[in-house]
Amino acid sequence: MSAQEQQATIGKVLSFLREWDRSDSMVRYRLLNTFLTQNAEKTSYELEVEFAQVASLFLARLTTWMRLTYMSTTFLGLQLRAIGVFLSASNHDQYLMEFLEDGGVHLLLDILSHSQLKQDDKAITLRLLLTVSNAGHSYKEFICESHGVKVIVECLAMSNSADILQIAGTVLESLSHGNPKYQDEIYKSLIAIIACVSAKAHQVILHILHTVQLKLKTAHPSIVAPVLDMLGSLHLQVQHEAINLILDLMHYDVKAMLLSGLVALLRPKKEDMQQHPITEEMIKMKGSFPVFVQQAAAAKTIRLLAVKDQELSYELLSLGVIQHLLHMMGNREHTDAQIQASLALEHFVRSFPEIREHVQRVMGSTLFAAFMNKADTFYMNMDERQAESLLLNQVNISQVLDRNKSNC
Repeated sequence: MSAQEQQATIGKVLSFLREWDRSDSMVRYRLLNTFLTQNAEKTSYELEVEFAQVASLFLARLTTWMRLTYMSTTFLGLQLRAIGVFLSASNHDQYLMEFLEDGGVHLLLDILSHSQLKQDDKAITLRLLLTVSNAGHSYKEFICESHGVKVIVECLAMSNSADILQIAGTVLESLSHGNPKYQDEIYKSLIAIIACVSAKAHQVILHILHTVQLKLKTAHPSIVAPVLDMLGSLHLQVQHEAINLILDLMHYDVKAMLLSGLVALLRPKKEDMQQHPITEEMIKMKGSFPVFVQQAAAAKTIRLLAVKDQELSYELLSLGVIQHLLHMMGNREHTDAQIQASLALEHFVRSFPEIREHVQRVMGSTLFAAFMNKADTFYMNMDERQAESLLLNQVNISQVLDRNKSNC
């Protein structure tokens, strides 16, 4: 660029900044629209050329104007997108540092904290925080030091917007990467809110919990109850995330608590049933009754665990899983619970010959043959008397276990 061209650019920029400083909100709105049209996706070098090496002066003005007016919401989305041009520009460290020093991160977190602001504006705000977090370790720590984890988790908990949930989850996941100092805070914060969020948020939270858990050496005991509760979700994606998390939690010090909890779910307590009385409508919907949904998911999880690890099979057997599975197979009020119990029991019967003998004795030869032939349709061959027999079974396999284990 020649000296004459440089002087012309400087004059143009100074004129732009004077117009900005003297203008009302509507003129600034027009100027911002022009700025976005002309500068979207530019690099920091290109922005500096466009603004005669003083682009930071405009970024500072933008941040100040947004701080003064964001509660009115009129221009917030446009302001956030304009700031995004600077923060997302390649080689943007200078702009990021200036934005942080000018209180920009605190401002973004404050925007997320206000429930009356638009969801679309919050989504853009979260994307800006993601850009800051992805810039490196020091930026992640800065967000966390500014109580960002608490604000983002609360934003996630309060929102029903799929867009907000997804982006908030991505930000928390980003903050957990390469940021060991704050991994535990993110982990415990998510556990704390899982019981009080919408069904849409459960899948996101479980996924992030799983990601963070794999980076930690221990699991907090408080994770056990909420992850078992998620097995009762009517959303298959949520169940899937919960089961995958449970499978990996077997490598941590909460294994015994989870195994005991899973077996207990196979036989719901009377008080759980009384809290959720069965109606004809629930039975017709085949799976809408949370206790039975949870029961079926627990049986599925037990089968996956037993297939994966024989040592886990022995632990489950010692907890009385066979008796509970037989009892569950007699529950004619929930087909999927019967199917999942049958499939789980089939694995134990085929893996442990002595248990096969005990189960055959309880079922009787005819019913047992139908069970071994096709476990997933076994429930269709039962009459009421046979179902009642399974509900009342009292299988004692402790001696079988001791003998079986000593032979291994």
